[in-house]
Amino acid sequence: MILKTMTVAGLVMLGATAASAQTAAPAAPAYPTYAYGRTISLAEAKLAAAAAEAEAKKNGWTMVITIVEPNGAQVFSEKMDGTQYGSIEVARKKAETAATFRKPTSVFQEAVKGGTLNSIFTGAMAVDGGEPIISDGKIIGAIGVSGAAGFQDDQCAKAGAAVIK
Repeated sequence: MILKTMTVAGLVMLGATAASAQTAAPAAPAYPTYAYGRTISLAEAKLAAAAAEAEAKKNGWTMVITIVEPNGAQVFSEKMDGTQYGSIEVARKKAETAATFRKPTSVFQEAVKGGTLNSIFTGAMAVDGGEPIISDGKIIGAIGVSGAAGFQDDQCAKAGAAVIK
């Protein structure tokens, strides 16, 4: 009786494995791969942060805004009055992820939602709000924003990244 149960269970597991092997994983979101360029200057970091802050203020949100170099080292960070303290670390990790993986953190969030990426994948922050900063077609740094809902963080991060050319 035990042998029959084990055999049936084994066949069910084999069938499940075969079925899952036939299921194709969804395609990863397309995002261009940029090479690393020069390091963002402090003046540029402050400009990007100011644009992100202006977007946040326009919408009545409070944020932490962090700018990092291409290697993830922090260049500039600010915490708007009233922003929760937990956002300090989150903004930094979003910026680091965008810089070191060379793509927005939203790409990771979508991969987690689609089931194609484990949320603890090598420390990547899989939440909207991290954007690479591109100049002359190369990554010179990244911005991470945290303090509101993910899509709001992302809106501010994109505003900050967009001012650097």
